[in-house]
Amino acid sequence: MRIECIAIGSELLTTRRLDTNSVWIAERLAALGLGLHRKTSVGDQREDLAELCLEAFQRSDLIVCTGGLGPTFDDFTKEVWADRFGVPLQEDPQCREVLVAWYAQRNRVPPPANFKQVLFPVGSEPLANPLGTAPGVWWERGGKRIVLLPGVPREMKRMWVDHVEPRLKPGAGGALHSRRLVVGGVPESALDQRTEAVRATHCDLEWTILAGLTQVELILRGRDPKALDAAQADLEVELGEDLARVGEGDLEEAVLDLLKARGETLATAESMSGGLLAARLTAIPGASGAFVGGAVVYTAAAKVALAGVDTALISRHGTISEATALALARGIRERLSATWGLAITGNAGPSLDTGGSNRALGDCIVAVAGADQFETRSFAMPGERQDIQLRSTAWALDLLRRMLAGGLAPKR
Repeated sequence: MRIECIAIGSELLTTRRLDTNSVWIAERLAALGLGLHRKTSVGDQREDLAELCLEAFQRSDLIVCTGGLGPTFDDFTKEVWADRFGVPLQEDPQCREVLVAWYAQRNRVPPPANFKQVLFPVGSEPLANPLGTAPGVWWERGGKRIVLLPGVPREMKRMWVDHVEPRLKPGAGGALHSRRLVVGGVPESALDQRTEAVRATHCDLEWTILAGLTQVELILRGRDPKALDAAQADLEVELGEDLARVGEGDLEEAVLDLLKARGETLATAESMSGGLLAARLTAIPGASGAFVGGAVVYTAAAKVALAGVDTALISRHGTISEATALALARGIRERLSATWGLAITGNAGPSLDTGGSNRALGDCIVAVAGADQFETRSFAMPGERQDIQLRSTAWALDLLRRMLAGGLAPKR
């Protein structure tokens, strides 16, 4: 079965909002052993949507549209599909009653515009929406199926589970399973080369390498869980300490889990990254079990006041130096009574407070300090200012992860 998703809404073509519905639908389909063959985002232009609907109907067996079922002028998904097959829209009396009752429960009367939501193409079936005012549509035409769902994720998900999944037959061969491995400190091209032999051995699996600013991921997919287990075992041997995590979660989860397992805590001091490291850690539920807090020590004065760095040390070495980074890690660890201190300093762009440092753009220094051990590392990172700042948090987390996992011999 060829399955296609169309995400409708001009906001999806900007940076303000991403299409997460198609990703979720793909995951649900995989559990049924079905694959998503294509997904497209289209703006609120009637002509563009009409053209896309025609193409989708010609090439796919199941077309799932999300969005465009609201009461406003730019909601015309049902109208476009009705025009595609030359059928009129007609009101569904039961859906009208539900709409009126929905507003009555809130001591309101439906605005006239909302009644367009209870109009459906002749021959289609309304799908109840218990979480909103926009019913969906199930329509079978010419041996193909068209599903129209709201764009609001929680409404779409509920209706998918209630109305769509029960009508889909599992694909041949059983459900698709996936395995996700997070790799730290290894570039995408190097990971591709290092895993070539493993991929050749397990060529029956589907492989994907995903590279981001902060980590690289390996995604394996297949119908036989034992085949995934075997591939994972080979990868663990090949990658060694570079393998940061298996399953959901990223570098920050890996670090927090290691800290909790050891009964230890972490404090951070951030100069160049401006709090991004602490934000990554505190975004994880339960982070307080290991992360005690941190300070943004952006200026030389802040480094002295918040992390207790000696002004003479900054004068000798500059704010961007191994000595200053280590002093930050040690200072914040002591100030917050943590087991470990983790610090970042560097040059992500023009700065008025160089503290005597003369480092190139993209230079970053990370330091980890424990009770009787420490480590500092320098990195040269490409990219724009925000890219450099975010990359620095990845290098910091990965350095600490390696020390916690015992894969790095720290300096003493």
